[in-house]
Amino acid sequence: MASKVIPALLLLGFLVIVMLSFRPTTLRSIALTALPGKAKPAPEYEMKRYWMVFLKTGSNRTQSEAAAADIQRKHLDNITKLAEAGKIVVAGPFGDNGELRGIFIMDCKDSLEAVSLVKTDPAVVAGRLTFDIKPWWTAKNCVFK
Repeated sequence: MASKVIPALLLLGFLVIVMLSFRPTTLRSIALTALPGKAKPAPEYEMKRYWMVFLKTGSNRTQSEAAAADIQRKHLDNITKLAEAGKIVVAGPFGDNGELRGIFIMDCKDSLEAVSLVKTDPAVVAGRLTFDIKPWWTAKNCVFK
């Protein structure tokens, strides 16, 4: 039994030492220390609201293989149309084939506009997908236009 306890105690001691010596560094502190003797002012961020759409498995997935493929093609065409209009800035599926099927990040004036646009999606109309929408904030021009 002692042969198992000693390595476990050594590992625990090592982890404690690592945890106590770790000091996280923020981007702001890196910026302030980048130029010795000159402190840079913290950047000012303008926040922008986007709409995170979580696409989930819908209740009607009984279509034939050909009909499902046609709905998927129309779903992708709709994404392209909304992206070209500047309403979808990110879209993509999840890779695990779970209940959450994919996401959109939408640039809309409010949730009503986002809902009305998502409801035009052929996969949503056919019941193959359903969705939840949440407001999501990030620094304007940080990642998206």
